[in-house]
Amino acid sequence: MGTRSTQPDSSIIALDKFILATRDSGYKGTASAISELVDNAIQAGARHVLIAVRVVQETGSEGELEVSVLDDGVGMDPFTLRQALRFGGSSRFDDRSGLGRYGMGLPNSSLSQARRVTVYTWQSPDDVYTSYLDVDEIASGDMDEVPTPRRTVLPIGECKSKSGTLVVWSRCDRLENRRVSTIVRKLADALGQTFRFFLWNGTKVLINEQPVKALDPLFLRQEPGQTTAELFGEPIEYEVRAAPEGGRKTGRVRVTFTELPLHEWHNLSNDEKRELRISKGAGVSIVRAGREVDYGWFFMGNKRRENYDDWFRCQVEFDAVLDEAFGITHTKQQIHPQQFLTDALSPDIEATAHALNARIRKSHAAIAASDRSVDSEQVATKRDHLLRPLPARAEQAGADLAVALRRKHPALRQRKEEEAKMSRYKFVEHDLKGSTDFFAYTVVDGRFVVVLNPSHPFFKKMYRPLADSDQPRDKALRSQLELVLMAASRAAAVLGTGKALDEFLARFKKEWSDTLAAFLND
Repeated sequence: MGTRSTQPDSSIIALDKFILATRDSGYKGTASAISELVDNAIQAGARHVLIAVRVVQETGSEGELEVSVLDDGVGMDPFTLRQALRFGGSSRFDDRSGLGRYGMGLPNSSLSQARRVTVYTWQSPDDVYTSYLDVDEIASGDMDEVPTPRRTVLPIGECKSKSGTLVVWSRCDRLENRRVSTIVRKLADALGQTFRFFLWNGTKVLINEQPVKALDPLFLRQEPGQTTAELFGEPIEYEVRAAPEGGRKTGRVRVTFTELPLHEWHNLSNDEKRELRISKGAGVSIVRAGREVDYGWFFMGNKRRENYDDWFRCQVEFDAVLDEAFGITHTKQQIHPQQFLTDALSPDIEATAHALNARIRKSHAAIAASDRSVDSEQVATKRDHLLRPLPARAEQAGADLAVALRRKHPALRQRKEEEAKMSRYKFVEHDLKGSTDFFAYTVVDGRFVVVLNPSHPFFKKMYRPLADSDQPRDKALRSQLELVLMAASRAAAVLGTGKALDEFLARFKKEWSDTLAAFLND
């Protein structure tokens, strides 16, 4: 009978416990774990990455899932394969030239989602090697080192690439979802955003044979025919020290802000806004060497996140030499910026965010004011056929005002295909700078526009309270008041057929506005 050793186990790692504990380390979910395998494929020079998620064995109502990632990269020799399955065994340890640094990605990500990972790799189609890791074998003590790679054949039939790697996750017990369609949909969105720069540069990623489309959180690169965001100012460039103590090592940081097309998208339903990733999408995309590593509310100082912030985006790109400054984790899915970096970036980013927030608030208020007048606009449009046509010269009335309105109120820009659906009358709020009139009128692209001056006491004391009220009686009164102003404006436009009469109407409107202001002022 053998005798049990009384010597305590002094190994640096208690392997049976380590393998169970490491399954809980660091990964946000299935998409971030698979991103590690895509990183490895891209670093190996792959131009095609094929991901498959399938049910391999029916077990009750759900079935056992298997995930595989196949690439056409350079492949590995047996020694490199064995090292790749070791925790920290990468031949590229601390190499910043690519996407990985620490050699933890393949084993750590795989076993965070599955109880077994099997790797097949080849540098010529007739020379395929395989090895594996198995959580249960390690935990039971049956496996204490990576098995020696052995020659085999690929389990996927004919090999179409001269070299490559196939990673298979089996006994997947920790995938975020159990339904294949849900996993595929979430993976496509996550990988499309994480690897957007590589997808734009020609790398092909497919999930269950469907191509992954690049998703741009800045909304600058959209599908043909889709509305895009606009750059807000020029990107800001920084040269940042790699460490707070100084030294010669520096890296580049580039900050880009965009403003989403609020006027075009504000009327979308909540479901449509969620599908477009507008709602709850405010944040900063952190991009390292062309790969998104985190998304969140970074470098915003004291600026709190608000609903208005859904309508702008920010992207911070940085060189890999600044990994320590950004506090990037080995899983490449989180950052923890050092204070000296925050001090360098936050003032500009916070100030820009405040400026965009104020700009978007103002646009929302103008849109809300415009939307409040829909009832009166529709009534006027329906009754327009009962009135005398506007004279041709009415198009010239207030030409300068029309130009200003087109610039400040994009909703007035009428597309030809929308003409039939849009009202012929429009009511807007617009500061009539240099004028004491409480209203004005003009024609913009065939629509008769009545403009209320928000600086006039009439607007502040009579119109605004009615416009802000949700009471049915106040809404009806506001609509009737708007129709009165539309009627007065249209009558002036019809009567103004000569210079003398135009001047008289202008003097009358000014006198009326000034008298009204005198009566309403405290």
